[in-house]
Amino acid sequence: MIAAYLDSTNLKAEARQEDIRILCEEAAGCGMAAVCIQPWRLPSARDYLAGSRVKLCTVIGFPLGAEASATKVFSARQALIQGASELDMVINIGALKDKDYSLVKQEIKSLLSLKQEYDFGLKVIVETALLEKAELGIVTRLVSESGADFIKTSTGFSTRGVSLEDIRIIKAHKSEDLKIKASGGVGEIEFALQLINAGVDRIGSSHAAALVKEYRQRGGLLKG
Repeated sequence: MIAAYLDSTNLKAEARQEDIRILCEEAAGCGMAAVCIQPWRLPSARDYLAGSRVKLCTVIGFPLGAEASATKVFSARQALIQGASELDMVINIGALKDKDYSLVKQEIKSLLSLKQEYDFGLKVIVETALLEKAELGIVTRLVSESGADFIKTSTGFSTRGVSLEDIRIIKAHKSEDLKIKASGGVGEIEFALQLINAGVDRIGSSHAAALVKEYRQRGGLLKG
């Protein structure tokens, strides 16, 4: 069932309370993996999802990743206090470009340290659109070594979203335990199925409900 792969997402600045309610109710009704929303919407989304198995996800350092590590940790803690069970954190892309790999890895570990107090999953957004192939390989290894749960391709706010080539490179450099979340530009069922067949574990999409509907219409087969 494709719904189990989907994080139904609404990170638009102009999203209304009603939009978030519909997002959550659709996700619960379809049995999606999670909803991903802006941090300040967490309390209401938590209420909308009460009694369902859908995880509550929010973003940290979004969409540029350029805040100080301490700011990201503070934001993460606040999100966890408000009920988030998954965090999608944008890395410091500038630091990666500077080859300051210790900063990138330490930032991830700083957020992971919160697992001593809270039960949550960490997805690390690397924004593949802004990376050269070699940089994507390097950051995939860094994320693997850090112990994060997922590497996530994109914010959906850059020059492009995920590509199948991104997934190929990530798979070639990741550890066995690191999962992959593909996101950005996943609005067609054929592409979603191609990503699943390529080995992704989760897909973030602002068209998740439509993907589930089309998947059911074509008979519910996980093949592109």
